[in-house]
Parts: sequence; structure tokens; C-alpha cells
Amino acid sequence: MDKPLSLWSRISEALAALARGEGLAAVFDHLRAAPERSVAFTIAVIALGAKMAKADGKVTRDEVSAFREVFQIPPEEEGNAARVFNLARTDVAGFDAYARKIAAMFGPGDPVLKDLLEGLFFIAAADGEYHEAEDVVLHEVARIFGLEECCFYALRAAIAPNAGHDPWAVLEVAPGTPLEEVRAAWRRAVRDAHPDRAIARGLPAEAVRLAEARVVALNRAWQEIRGDRAA
Repeated sequence: MDKPLSLWSRISEALAALARGEGLAAVFDHLRAAPERSVAFTIAVIALGAKMAKADGKVTRDEVSAFREVFQIPPEEEGNAARVFNLARTDVAGFDAYARKIAAMFGPGDPVLKDLLEGLFFIAAADGEYHEAEDVVLHEVARIFGLEECCFYALRAAIAPNAGHDPWAVLEVAPGTPLEEVRAAWRRAVRDAHPDRAIARGLPAEAVRLAEARVVALNRAWQEIRGDRAA
């Protein structure tokens, strides 16, 4: 029996299926009718990440290596991952063009788009500083994705190192909400962030650490709020 193609090999095939010179943006048109949402997700986060990594005026080694915080990339697949990144970095299409294609593929507000935005936050924060230009880009991406404002602020509060940590924002509840309601919101969020659910909605297994990191952030926020109430 033939060994199943890896995620990165399937991505390479998707790129090879395109006519020469069409550019990476055409990948999304090609994948729109395909059932492989994990391939589409991976190309999307790398493409948008490559665009966003330049938002603060430079592409640092930390930001490039941040893809390893989102994806598990075996050494033998680094070439395929780098190919996507380099195509996106040199493509003339702007980040907003990519974001619109992705939103059209998954549908505005799709939970996968929240996963994707979370991956972009990890990339933005990889150099230890969250820049204003990156904030502008990610806020616009969230708007194009059809995500609610509270979703954007929740991810920023959980991940961005200098954006101000706010456990209430992480759990998407208003400050002062009764503890039982906060507990219910925390449980719902943890349930939705479970890696099995994330994979079922299209998150690649290679990016499951995104779901794991979200659960850690949610649990931390709940413990902080509960501890403050008990004090």
C-alpha cells in the first residue's frame, strides 16, 4: 500500500497543478472546490503570515521561525513550506486580497477563520513585540473574515505580549460577569478549542498545537478570574 502523501506534499501538488506564472493567489481559486480544507488552511496561514510579517517593516528570523509555533514541519518538508512562504512574500497581491479569497472559501465567520487568525497572532508576536502596524493588519483581516470584535480582542489579549493581558477579554465575557456565567463561558470555549474539534473543522493535525495553546490560555484566564474573586 502506498504511503499517504504528507500535508506538505499535498500542498506542493496543489501548487504544481497551477499554470506557471499565475501566482500564489490563484491557489485559493484552485482549492475552493477541493475537499482538503487542511491544505487550504495551511497555505492561507503561511501566505497571510508572510504578508503580515512585513507589516512592521522587516521580516525577522523569529517571525519566519514562528511558523514552527503553528505547524510541525519535518526537516524533509521544509522545502515545500519555504516555497509557499517565498511565493507569498514576493506575490504582488496584498494581504487583504488573500484575506478576501480565504473568507470566500470558508464563509464569513467560519470557526476555521478564527483558528487562522490565531495562527497569525502567534506569528506577529514571535519577535517578542506586537507592533501597531501588525495590529492594523490583523484587525482588518478579522473584519474581512467576518469575525466579531470580541473574537479579535480575545485572541490579542491571549497572545500579544505587549497588548495588555485581560482574562475577561480572553474568555469573551464582560468584567464583573457572575462567576457561574464565567465558568460556563470558559467550559464552552475549552470544549470548542479541543484539538479533536479543531481537526474536525479543518485545522491540520500538524497545527494542533494552536488548539493546545488556546486551551492553555483559556485555563489561565479562568484561574485568574476565579482567584481574584476568591481573594
